[in-house]
Amino acid sequence: MSRGSWLLPLGSAVLVTAGLVVVLGVAREWAGAPASRAPEGSADTLGDYGTVPDFALIERSGRSVSLADLRGAIWLANFIYTECTETCPLQSLAVSRLAREFVASPTLRFVSITVDPDHDTPAVLAAYARRYQADPDRWLFLTGSRAAIYTLARDGFRLGVTGAEAARTGRLRGSMAPAPAFASHGSTGLIMHSPRLVLVDRAARIRAYHRFDDPESLTRLRENLRTLLAER
Repeated sequence: MSRGSWLLPLGSAVLVTAGLVVVLGVAREWAGAPASRAPEGSADTLGDYGTVPDFALIERSGRSVSLADLRGAIWLANFIYTECTETCPLQSLAVSRLAREFVASPTLRFVSITVDPDHDTPAVLAAYARRYQADPDRWLFLTGSRAAIYTLARDGFRLGVTGAEAARTGRLRGSMAPAPAFASHGSTGLIMHSPRLVLVDRAARIRAYHRFDDPESLTRLRENLRTLLAER
């Protein structure tokens, strides 16, 4: 598809939906590092899956955002890129629906981080955010250096991500990486990344991992959000 496009033709959408079943099965294996992986099937149950480390990235507005800016907030993080034509638009649509549903929760934030920072400048992210009517105060879109973002994804959130070169050659990092057969995930195989939604509490602890394509997991996400929002 053309650079920056996101609406799929009907025929492509059907194929993508079918492919998601396979791709997201692999994503289940990406939801934790070997040393701290959640028990199979329980990643969307509230727990303590580690703490998000400090980071410094750039929001679509151009301002710097660090972990300190999210202290005291409940937030839902995910990794996307604007040229992705498979899971990313569906992830963003799910987040958009949650943002509308929880509009009366002022301490709830949504944080989308690009895994294609070379292309996804603040201006590009701003245009992408407008497609989903993202409230700039509640839904952040972050970019920065590739090294910082990939380290944050892998070591901070314990999510799989690999760039174009590794996808082409099959040099996928670590035991959490998917098999080379899944290198076509994403827009024309550019980048592979986990599509999980990561729930983070007020103390920057990772509390759950959720699948955007699973209605039951999204139901548990809503329940988990209400539980954390009610905590003092």
